[in-house]
Amino acid sequence: MTETTKVTVRVPATSANLGPGFDTLGLALGLYDEVEASLFTPDDPATTAVEIAVSGEGTGELDQGEGHLIVRTMRTTFERMGLPQPRGIRLNCLNRIPHSRGLGSSSAAICAGVLAARALAGTPYRSDLGDLSDEGVFALATEIEGHPDNVAPCLAGGLTIAWTDRSNAPHMLKLVPHADIRPVAIVPRQRLSTEVARGLLPESVPHADASANAGRAALLVAALTARPERELLLAATEDRLHQDYRAPAMPRTADLVQRLRGIGVPAVVSGAGPTVLAFSTVDTQDLIAPEVGTDWLIQPLDVETRGARVVSPETR
Repeated sequence: MTETTKVTVRVPATSANLGPGFDTLGLALGLYDEVEASLFTPDDPATTAVEIAVSGEGTGELDQGEGHLIVRTMRTTFERMGLPQPRGIRLNCLNRIPHSRGLGSSSAAICAGVLAARALAGTPYRSDLGDLSDEGVFALATEIEGHPDNVAPCLAGGLTIAWTDRSNAPHMLKLVPHADIRPVAIVPRQRLSTEVARGLLPESVPHADASANAGRAALLVAALTARPERELLLAATEDRLHQDYRAPAMPRTADLVQRLRGIGVPAVVSGAGPTVLAFSTVDTQDLIAPEVGTDWLIQPLDVETRGARVVSPETR
């Protein structure tokens, strides 16, 4: 069995929507999955093989073969680069991002797969067709994921605004959040699939609600980048487009968001939920824990500013 050079990709958790920025705003968080990937040649020349080791989140639950999301993404990436499929793929996954909790675990896996395949393309698969630009990585990851709002902050880091143009091509703008922004992920034990949460959304919403969210989303960008004050963040994180519609699928999440906001803590549903994302300030940091109780994991996090990247042991 012949093995090529290993690459390790580090990908951050993300929180999408941030309240009013539905399918548009995203924030990269300082919680990471690490994927060590390599290619090898199986002893049997007539077979393909996949070897996967998982530790942390998803241990004993994830597909151990060709159905694994990172493997599928890597194969799609090799195909998109016009390169032959590797006969053997080996993954060693250290998963810290909770699954099906609204913290971008699927987007992280997809970004890891695209970046790993691109990094491995030169060993031994470099060709004239083998180049994939950073813009191409974003476009392909968005295509696989279906939406750019988690993919954008995962790849770029920081606060991102993502959108698609009339041809459905994705674009993003990266902004640097104010240094005083302190996200807190409040993670429940139960899970909720994005498909279930999205299925609860109506096909149309009142014009007044859409207008209110547009204003709040614009205000939130200013609050996160220029003036991270509690009152401004509280007003800016108000949502009318998705959280109330999804509440029946996660009543405890909806209740916690309401209670935190009621005592002045800017809190939203993280992505499709059921995690709650709160923005802690000097005058609210001691208010969160008493409202949460003991059956949630309270995890203060930094904002990840660099995004997903191939790392060496010295740069982890």
